[in-house]
Order: sequence, then structure tokens, then C-alpha cells
Amino acid sequence: MPRPLVRTNQTFIVLSVILAVVTHFYWILLLPILAGLSGILFERNFIILIAKRFLKKKTSEYVLEDKSDLRFNQIIATVLLSASLISSITNHPILAIIFAAFVFLAASIALSGFCIGCWIHFQLRQYKYRRQAKKGLH
Repeated sequence: MPRPLVRTNQTFIVLSVILAVVTHFYWILLLPILAGLSGILFERNFIILIAKRFLKKKTSEYVLEDKSDLRFNQIIATVLLSASLISSITNHPILAIIFAAFVFLAASIALSGFCIGCWIHFQLRQYKYRRQAKKGLH
């Protein structure tokens, strides 16, 4: 996936979280949640599809992001944003803010150049690999 499309999705998430928390209208999170779900289930994130129309070069000419990392990050973001929305609906505003803040921080840091989700995904893969290697030695 071209990096500008990933950045557009991250920016959309950050702006949605800011708007939801500032206005206390957490239903706004339904937009990135639905975009995330459509990306996870159908590989058709509508935010990315819209942004793709504005690319100036061919997709292959951009720096590409790892698809498995993107999927992993999208799952985490969608789950946490859903938890934020549910917390808001069930009158747990502090939890709503906390869940939204996790996503906000991760997406903001990713926009700055360090993908926390990618790092976590890498650590999980390393753990699984070491565990499998250890089982294979015995």
C-alpha cells in the first residue's frame, strides 16, 4: 500500500478522534470504525479508496507499506475505536477518552515516522518464531 494512502488514513483517524473527544460526540468514530472494518473484512477501506484518486504517480512509484503490518494496525485501531464508542454509549466517558487516546497517540506517532503497531507486530512475530524454534529443539 502506498505510504501517502496510509498517511491519509492515519490523518483521518487522528482528526476523527480529536473531533469526537472535543465535541463529546463519539458517533463520529463510526466513520473510521466502518472504514477499518471494510478494510479488514473486504480489503476495501473507503478512506483509502477516496484518497487513491488523488495520487499523482503510479502506485508502484511510492514507498510501499507492509500489508500485514497495516492489517494488524487496522485491527487494533478498529477494536480500540469501537471500545471508545461503546464506552461513550454506556456512560463511561473516561474509558472512551482512554481508548480514543491510545489510537490518537499511535496514529500521531506513526505520522511522525515511527509505527508503534508495526513494532508490536514485529515483536509478536519474533516471540512466535522463538517459541516455535524452542519447541523444535526438544
